[in-house]
Amino acid sequence: MGSLSAYRDIAAAMLRTGIFGFGGGPSVMPLFRHEAVNRYRWVTDEEFAEILAFANALPGPIATKMAGYLGYRLKGIGGAVVAITVHIFPTCAAMIALMVVLNELKENNVVSGMIRAVTPVVTAMLAAMAYEFLHKTRKGLGIVPGSLFCMAALLMLTVLNWNAGIVVALFLVYGAAHFPLIAAFRRRRKPDKEESA
Repeated sequence: MGSLSAYRDIAAAMLRTGIFGFGGGPSVMPLFRHEAVNRYRWVTDEEFAEILAFANALPGPIATKMAGYLGYRLKGIGGAVVAITVHIFPTCAAMIALMVVLNELKENNVVSGMIRAVTPVVTAMLAAMAYEFLHKTRKGLGIVPGSLFCMAALLMLTVLNWNAGIVVALFLVYGAAHFPLIAAFRRRRKPDKEESA
């Protein structure tokens, strides 16, 4: 990929995620996934899930971290600077302009209805991404372990009120050891079966 072409693709992708990413934070992740995985194929679905998990474990806005990482992965520091700048600058400018307008029109029923109408779209996008991750979990871990991990995460986040970064970090640590543990467990069971035969 040519140098200028790469910067142009980074800028175009980050501009779209910045402009169309209504709601910020996790609600923008389906757009990032579409750009990085489907449109440009910079990363695979599995890599995107790993990047997202690491980004969630770190402090700061998730969208800016994702933009910076993807830009850096493609073109180093220059790519990261372009990605972050293009992602946040137009949105910041539009935000200031829109806040001025919304402040004047906040009592208008049409404007209120437009804002309320966008919420189901964001919810559907998040649900679609969650479904795809659940499907990958079922294929990778199986239904029972995946369900147990989901319940454990829900318990830690809602009942124990743990910080999301801590929960993500715990699962990352376990994830790093999961397959070696499973392999060791299978190796240990194999001699037992051979002895009983």
